[in-house]
Amino acid sequence: MSTKTRTVLTAGVLAVALGLGVTAQASAGAPRSVGGDPSDNLTRIADFYGAYIDAESDPDGSGDLPTALRAYYVAPTYLKQLQAWEDREHADGVLQAQNTPLKWKVTGNGTAKNHTEAVVTLTWSRNTTTKLFVDMSRGSHKIIHIGTKGLGAK
Repeated sequence: MSTKTRTVLTAGVLAVALGLGVTAQASAGAPRSVGGDPSDNLTRIADFYGAYIDAESDPDGSGDLPTALRAYYVAPTYLKQLQAWEDREHADGVLQAQNTPLKWKVTGNGTAKNHTEAVVTLTWSRNTTTKLFVDMSRGSHKIIHIGTKGLGAK
């Protein structure tokens, strides 16, 4: 290989590497924004799941915060149903599992006359996910259902 060919190849590789480096650095350094609106049910469901999973993941937590979050975000009548589900299934009714997920994502799934539905995707490990349908009252902004099917699918 001639010196000229080697120089051109080196310059090409360097240009590609620099280009990728700039792209990766720009995307890695870009600021992220998270917003919300307390009167928006989708935001409230995301806020609840984010705070609840954080509280459940805290190794130093006293266990009082998840209970307080449930009292604030979940309708009192549904709290009784949630407790009955937990007693029967021996698992956390909010997560419908015995452990805490690594990640979560909330996606809107439509609205009905009296409630908003979201799909909460919980990620447990590599590509292992669970989808829960969470329904929130449009009037009280309280969770009225958590399950593997939404209220409209019953």
